[in-house]
Amino acid sequence: MGALKTLTDATFKEEIESFDKRVLVEFWASWCPPCKMMDPLLVRIQDKYADRVVICKLNVDQNRVIAAEYSIAGVPTFITFDKGNVVERTSGALNETKLLKMIGVAV
Repeated sequence: MGALKTLTDATFKEEIESFDKRVLVEFWASWCPPCKMMDPLLVRIQDKYADRVVICKLNVDQNRVIAAEYSIAGVPTFITFDKGNVVERTSGALNETKLLKMIGVAV
């Protein structure tokens, strides 16, 4: 089982612009039960679709600059990026179908 990439205020912009595939970022917090519930699903999708997507996580409590820049008001919030540009954004725990649509995998 693969690990999800961790982003920080310092690495966020460079990282999301460096990939030649879609990037899905989960903005999360350690105190958030739905965020913890999402982990196994995110890892499974990352492992299965690694050729199409990179899934990253950013802890909003430890990285307030980026959280503020993207106006993160609730967690989990998911934002999909393509070459550093926002493609889609949604908040709340998601099912596999919705996550796959966000990363551009036909279901």
